[in-house]
Amino acid sequence: MLDTAIAYGDCEQRLGRIGVKDWKVVSKLPEIPSDCKDIDRFVFTSIFESLHRLKIDRLYGLLLHRPHQLNSTNGDILYKSLLQLKCEGVITKIGVSIYEPLEVLNFIDRYPIDLIQSPFSVLDNRLVDTGGIALFKSRGIEVHVRSIFLQGLLLMSNHQRPIQFNRWRSVWDTWHKWLIECGLSPLEACLRHVLKQSQVDGVVVGVTTLEQLQSILQISADDLFELPSALKCDDRKLINPANWKNLN
Repeated sequence: MLDTAIAYGDCEQRLGRIGVKDWKVVSKLPEIPSDCKDIDRFVFTSIFESLHRLKIDRLYGLLLHRPHQLNSTNGDILYKSLLQLKCEGVITKIGVSIYEPLEVLNFIDRYPIDLIQSPFSVLDNRLVDTGGIALFKSRGIEVHVRSIFLQGLLLMSNHQRPIQFNRWRSVWDTWHKWLIECGLSPLEACLRHVLKQSQVDGVVVGVTTLEQLQSILQISADDLFELPSALKCDDRKLINPANWKNLN
């Protein structure tokens, strides 16, 4: 499965040239402009132009990159457009990409969805602790998790990590001490943590080299020692990368 988005630069053209017709492709719909006069046209044009660039006939999943738009006055029109694409076989699953596990409670009854992509990591256990994943699975929703390496921060040594993250030094010290005690690499621990979650259907990982991909694929789903409670973090300034630009 490939996770991409219309807004990810020229990646769709590159994937189209490589050939991805034998893959399940999950993409994300950009935020609909506030002055958009024809939502149907925006949605359909965006998706069919995306399929043309990817050189495929359908998407496995289409995620709303800004799911709060379902709560807007145009929510009904937006969802109807997505539902039509699903009924026509252009997309298999309607989904949302979220930052807060329970933000979908505002619309999940009115607008049933098939797929959710949520952050989850050794620091960020909100998906489980809030009961979010149990709720999603009870409704038959497929769950994919992302940010399992927290944009790479969990894989870095203290001297590699940007200095603006030093305010959480106690978290990093706990993390590295626990890794040494368990005899695990950061990569092993991060992957095992998500792979042991039986209700998680997919894990989104990003790589920049073949060697990185091979290292990830070699990690086993063996049991993991219990994580220290001090590792659980609810500080949105750290666990939500969207807030990092405000760090100094």
